[in-house]
Amino acid sequence: MLIAVTFALFSFVMLVITLFGYYRFVQPPGVDTRLGEPLLGGRIKNPFRKPDQDAAFALLHKLGGWVPAGKEAATNTQLLTHAGYGSSHALRIYQGLRLVALGVGVLISLAILPVGSPMAMRLLMLMGGCGIGFVIPDFVLKSKATGRKEHLRHSLPDALDLTIISVEAGLGLDQAIQYVATELHEAHPELSEEMRKIGLEMRAGLRRTDALQAFASRTGEEEIGKLVSVLVQNDRFGTSMAESLRTHSQYLRIRQKQEAEEKATKVGVKLVFPIFLFIMPSMMIVAAGPSLLQIFKYMVPMLQQAR
Repeated sequence: MLIAVTFALFSFVMLVITLFGYYRFVQPPGVDTRLGEPLLGGRIKNPFRKPDQDAAFALLHKLGGWVPAGKEAATNTQLLTHAGYGSSHALRIYQGLRLVALGVGVLISLAILPVGSPMAMRLLMLMGGCGIGFVIPDFVLKSKATGRKEHLRHSLPDALDLTIISVEAGLGLDQAIQYVATELHEAHPELSEEMRKIGLEMRAGLRRTDALQAFASRTGEEEIGKLVSVLVQNDRFGTSMAESLRTHSQYLRIRQKQEAEEKATKVGVKLVFPIFLFIMPSMMIVAAGPSLLQIFKYMVPMLQQAR
């Protein structure tokens, strides 16, 4: 019976993994995916939809209106923009999420309180639940903003290489930006979306310099700010665009290589505590366990006889 249950569980897990791998990696993509989405035909993704498009977003938007903006409104708006939430409703929805997280933290702290606990412990648990519920949304938002900046930074060299090829092929910078945004739609969707916004802003009449500076402000990434400075200076002084981009691309790749080497050197130090806390005890049990059992097996009767 045990063997049959084990075999059934193993078969189920393998079936789930196989289906996931097939639909995720093997199944041929659809026509739209293979042909690519047109630059101006696709909509710009907005993770925070309008409140009237979803009941949950409408509720969060309404709850967020009850929370005063305060001094953190500008900082939270900037963090939301860096994380990719550029909607005008994003701040109120985020404030609603914080209010909901605060209520969930209070409910969890009340649920885990033991019956008959003293008042001081109840107050301490409530304060802890409120603090955790208040901090978690801020922590998640900062993590998402940092992760998006990292993705944008890692995708910059590929975008610069495509821009260099486009410029050397005879395209202007505006057309090159649109072409790169289309080509990077699958490989680097975050950067493709931001470059698509640049193209739309320039088509709407915004100057190229202002569109590029808005691009740097939206992302908040330091390397993108440096790239925008290079593009603005080349546009102002008329220097070679392709040569400047090639130099900047080489600089980015060298810096990424140095960052990878720095992280690799830190791995040994970071592995010290996991090794001593998890790996070494397991190795000691496997290596010395049988010997200790044999010692106890023969030493305990001898000690009892010696008494």
